[in-house]
Amino acid sequence: MPRKRSFALAALFSLCLVVWLALPGAAGLPQTASLVTFGLFTDLHAHDRDSPLEGKWMTHTEERLTAFTESMNARAVDFVVQLGDFVNGWVILGADPGDPGRIPSILAWADALYGAFAGPRYHVLGNHDLFNLDKAEIRSILGLDSTYYSFDAGPFHFVTLDVQFAEDGADLANTFSGVAGFVPDAELAWLRRDLAANRDRPTIVFVHQMLDAFIEEWGRPLVANQPDVQRVLEEAGNVIAVLQGHDHAYHHEVVGGIHYVTFEALVDQDSPPSWAVITLDPVARTITIDGTGDQPSETLRYGP
Repeated sequence: MPRKRSFALAALFSLCLVVWLALPGAAGLPQTASLVTFGLFTDLHAHDRDSPLEGKWMTHTEERLTAFTESMNARAVDFVVQLGDFVNGWVILGADPGDPGRIPSILAWADALYGAFAGPRYHVLGNHDLFNLDKAEIRSILGLDSTYYSFDAGPFHFVTLDVQFAEDGADLANTFSGVAGFVPDAELAWLRRDLAANRDRPTIVFVHQMLDAFIEEWGRPLVANQPDVQRVLEEAGNVIAVLQGHDHAYHHEVVGGIHYVTFEALVDQDSPPSWAVITLDPVARTITIDGTGDQPSETLRYGP
């Protein structure tokens, strides 16, 4: 073959290879380099006793949380997050709850089990977490600098909200009951600033009580100032999904162009251990939920 023809064919091949590698799906190279995968569970309700009148068999805490961490280590996810009600609190129905003073040690024990995951671990506060504790105790036990915060992974931004406040903006503490939530002005202001500073990053929000739930008997949302929070998320323009716990059942809807996804609980309610692995693909603009147990699997699309 003439030398000039060989050079021309080689150059054409090289050009075609560059174009092919730049295409979505090509050899799994450019787009998979920016995939983010994380494990998620909610409502563990860690305890050493069961609550038979609620049908919560919490003495299975260790085996369920261990199954989760072992699965996440095997899949080598980038990080894990739990969406609240990590500890049940002292109040249980249908059995002697024992000494309430042991609840901090149960929380520390559960966090040690969670620590078997070989990577970053994140916490969201749930209403049950405040039944016997205050936020200073929780931060100390879990090693948290703040109960609301944000972080990045790959091209994505993640925001963790704390909605465990009274409607006057005071921290909830040692409530022994209660399910309502509220986001105070200081946290809303922080949220606006944080989202604005990360406007170029697709953003996922983690929260415990659902931000898309209206309670008919209360005549108000589950999180009292839900419309204000939703407005902040929508106006930011970069929030693609809100991932939630609390309800113990899967639900998905789109509000203001944002996916609101509520996940199955990990606690045993005569149910299999349930959690999800979430894969974020910034090229395909997809949020893929790979469910275990009663948690359904689904692929959601975001953006234009």
